[in-house]
Amino acid sequence: IADGGYALLDPKLLLLGLGVALLSSAIPYSLELEALRHLPTRVFGVLMSLEPAVAALVGLLVLGELLDLRAVAAIGLVTTAAAGASLFGGRKQV
Repeated sequence: IADGGYALLDPKLLLLGLGVALLSSAIPYSLELEALRHLPTRVFGVLMSLEPAVAALVGLLVLGELLDLRAVAAIGLVTTAAAGASLFGGRKQV
């Protein structure tokens, strides 16, 4: 990038950069806010806690990225915590 000079100002490259910016941050963020409006806060929180685990599994299946034992254990712990929050995280009766 540092040696790219004026080549970085190519309209096709700028349009590609804008597309990457929208697809990687702006659109997912707006979809998360829309989901928060329609889902209970607790359900939304559980889904957000699963997001890194799902991303790691997609990386494994789609990109062929290998997961080490620590990553597999982390995915298992996050999934267990999300399941526990869903099953046992009910509101206390007052």
